[in-house]
Amino acid sequence: MRTGPVKFELLRRDSGTQARRGRLQTAHGTVETPAFMAVGTAGTVKAIGPDDLNRLGVEIILGNTYHLMLRPGEELIAEMGGLHRFIGWQRPILTDSGGFQVFSLSKKRSISEEGVQFQSHLDGSSWLLTPERSIEIQQRMGTDIAMAFDECPPAMADRAYLEESLSRTTRWLRRCAEAWKADRCALFGIVQGGLDRELRRRHVEEVCELDLPGYALGGYSVGEDATTMREGVAYSAPLLPVDRPRYLMGVGGPADLVACIASGVDMFDCVLPTRCARNGLLFTSLGKVVIKNASHAKDPRPLDPNCACYTCVHFSRAYLRHLFMAREILAMRLNTLHNLKYFLDLMAGARAAIEQNRYAAFAATTPAWNKDHSEHG
Repeated sequence: MRTGPVKFELLRRDSGTQARRGRLQTAHGTVETPAFMAVGTAGTVKAIGPDDLNRLGVEIILGNTYHLMLRPGEELIAEMGGLHRFIGWQRPILTDSGGFQVFSLSKKRSISEEGVQFQSHLDGSSWLLTPERSIEIQQRMGTDIAMAFDECPPAMADRAYLEESLSRTTRWLRRCAEAWKADRCALFGIVQGGLDRELRRRHVEEVCELDLPGYALGGYSVGEDATTMREGVAYSAPLLPVDRPRYLMGVGGPADLVACIASGVDMFDCVLPTRCARNGLLFTSLGKVVIKNASHAKDPRPLDPNCACYTCVHFSRAYLRHLFMAREILAMRLNTLHNLKYFLDLMAGARAAIEQNRYAAFAATTPAWNKDHSEHG
């Protein structure tokens, strides 16, 4: 196996579930797993800075090849000393290959064996993204973990389409592996297969033939309900190699995180905490809070009495509501700081529970409110 500058150590396995406690070593620092990656799509975690991320204890963020290649371009990023230096972040970075965005954001696209020809969602300009090009961009930006270029078909795609897509994704993965320079970064392969268990198992075998430093599950939470998604992950995650990190792409609801950790997933990313923060939906130990609601107008309490984040220590719900209703920029920052702290604390709690071999009990205490958008407290 070519691991390059990234190594994974499995520290503990929970006896009552598939939950795992691990440690990912990279050239830019250590990531304790299970881990939630803050999403910095275009080179920034929206509304907060790298100093905020450091104070929160964020250990790894995600950037995106599609967005960064369109603007400002990997040539500029490389000229500025690489993505870490360009954005002022010296801890680990994982970059998505751009495949999902090509299929979800581009105005027009056509798939061929070479790659995907698409139109930019910014200005309609024409671009070609191939497996080799995706890896080249990620390596030039200096990422710690590069994702293979794949196709993410809709969850409800028919079997014939999934068969064709999987075969092409496997061929693309082999080309990614040939373009990958192991001394520059790690390469994670991506398993697809929709909701078809036979195809998932087959694709795991094909992807794992390449003996890569890590593996990801793609194509979940793309249209199916939460129960179906969790059942699919519970089947697929244990099929991946025990000694490699397992990454579930794009899944991030608190209840989903807790359930999928129990299935053996180590790494997650999602825009949910930051996007919800900007829209005034806040996660707390007491329930979800819609901060614009009139019930908070004169509420002197902190957002979450059980949270030690900067927002909860210093400000009242009444002030947070005032900022949000006045459309003050500070509202976005304070809300984002809190939501990310909530997700990081959830991961810390999960790691502690696995270390103490009590993950099932920990999972059972996760509030049911996570499953909906109701407000409490």
